[in-house]
Amino acid sequence: MIELPPALTRNTKVLLVMDVVESVRIMEQDQDGFVRRWQRLVEHAEQQVLPLHGGRIVKSLGDGLMLEFASAQGAVKAAFSLHHFSRQANSGLPPEHQTHLRIGGHLASFVTDQHDIYGTDVNLTSRVSTLAGPGETIVTADLRDQLAPVLDADIEDLGECYLKHVKEPVRAYRVGPAGHASILLRGNAIQLNLRPTIAVIPFSMRSNESGHELLGEALADEVIAALSRTSELHVISRLSTTVFRDRQDAIPDIHTHLGATYILSGSCRSAGTRLALFAELIEAKTGHIIWADSLKGEVHGLFGSDDELIARLIASISSAVIVKEVSRARSNSLPNLEAYTLLLSSAAMMHRLSASDFEHARQMLTTLIDRAPREAVPRAWLAKWHVMRVSQGWSENPHKDAMLALDSTKRALDEDPSCSLALTIDGLVHANLLKKHDTALLRYDDALAENPNESLAWLLRGTLHAFKGEGEEAVRETETALSLSPLDPLKYYFDSLAATAAMSARQYERSIFLARRSLRANRTHASTLRALAISQAELGQLDEARDTTAHLLRIEPGFTVTKFIEASPSSLYDFGSRCAAALRRAGVPD
Repeated sequence: MIELPPALTRNTKVLLVMDVVESVRIMEQDQDGFVRRWQRLVEHAEQQVLPLHGGRIVKSLGDGLMLEFASAQGAVKAAFSLHHFSRQANSGLPPEHQTHLRIGGHLASFVTDQHDIYGTDVNLTSRVSTLAGPGETIVTADLRDQLAPVLDADIEDLGECYLKHVKEPVRAYRVGPAGHASILLRGNAIQLNLRPTIAVIPFSMRSNESGHELLGEALADEVIAALSRTSELHVISRLSTTVFRDRQDAIPDIHTHLGATYILSGSCRSAGTRLALFAELIEAKTGHIIWADSLKGEVHGLFGSDDELIARLIASISSAVIVKEVSRARSNSLPNLEAYTLLLSSAAMMHRLSASDFEHARQMLTTLIDRAPREAVPRAWLAKWHVMRVSQGWSENPHKDAMLALDSTKRALDEDPSCSLALTIDGLVHANLLKKHDTALLRYDDALAENPNESLAWLLRGTLHAFKGEGEEAVRETETALSLSPLDPLKYYFDSLAATAAMSARQYERSIFLARRSLRANRTHASTLRALAISQAELGQLDEARDTTAHLLRIEPGFTVTKFIEASPSSLYDFGSRCAAALRRAGVPD
């Protein structure tokens, strides 16, 4: 062991790191109240909790503390006591002002001087605390080994967990007060709102056409039904929004009483069978109009499942919301962003495939996961991020990205085994990165059993059929996906994989059409360019195929036929051999 300078001493003790979940947001809303409650908590810790359990404050971390204890038992009992005090302090406070602690613990070796403590274990303890959800305590295996289950605490094994800036995974455990009934409930504290809320106000009628008096309300019902089938928004029932019809000055009331983030309102005119709708989307907090348009359609077609006016309206609303949230994400620091802004913006930005947006998407997802480790959906999207990193040719270590993706979906499904998105992305990881196609198909089937309208599951299951050369099934299922999800930000991605399905069915002209439509929305998606080059080569359009290959190689300079065979799930089947041969004809180097 290296001899330390006289000013330093070496110690091995239990460290706890404690902080307040979403402290930046709470400070913005109620700074004075937050500071008072935090000071009372620190005072309670110093005067009662720490003396009783053999602990001391090592240092303040702004909105947190680092604590040191002589024993594991003292540390976890102190943690339980601090959680209890925090919960009591929330009594009577509105949910948005409540404070919830998260605590991480580790049996740490470190060196100390008169000013501070130092060492990799100190940093590791801080990282472990990010695994904890609101009101939870997470400890490492070293600390867990010092505890007697049932006697000291109820203990739940979380398995191998990956931590930011920590090379190897860490075995972690969730601990709660010992008792006859475990209190280790998933999601037992605050829940983040992962979708903005929209209120649809019944549209005002501006005509006297007989029989059309209630057309505005009926149209609002159709819009509400269509919006409720999207994954981007919470939709408020019309029973709650009807009272605000024709109240032009009601925006603050709608924001206050309904909690709406966005408000859709407007007016319509009818003449015979023709309908003209003026609609505007308002940001409730500011009253600013973020989108407005006039749309025309046929009255008799409004209430059919394939009505074009409703489809155009929903697509425009979804696109406007995402554009607004991405703009908000670009202009504000991550701690100041709402959870739904982080989620919507990260999904949109990762699929734009610019290097800066792609990295920003990862940062937003990890920020969201830090806030609420028990939420399944952000972890599922982080796994998708790792898959896209590999498929785009940006990964320096595809195997590591595959393991990180698998860890993310595993932890998502640990938290919510019925999450259809997490099941779907787990299937994608097994299909595209691990090439375990039987497992992937089971995951897609499970996702669709949970949610028959999970469009991404239809898309990816269809793509798996395409890899296997089962073209008819591939086309049928990817077309189902396209019909279920006509909206941004994934539209180009859906078109891209539908192009692969058409290619598998030897529908090369259809494949080219879909690939080009995808590229109009995103010209940097390597998979789309590969599908386009292959289809062009299969039709004998070799000059066009070579132009596409030149574009592809500018985006992915190291791409070769050999790398395609190594990486593509289709390489296990005859379809993969067809694709490899077509890529050679298109000018891709071996």
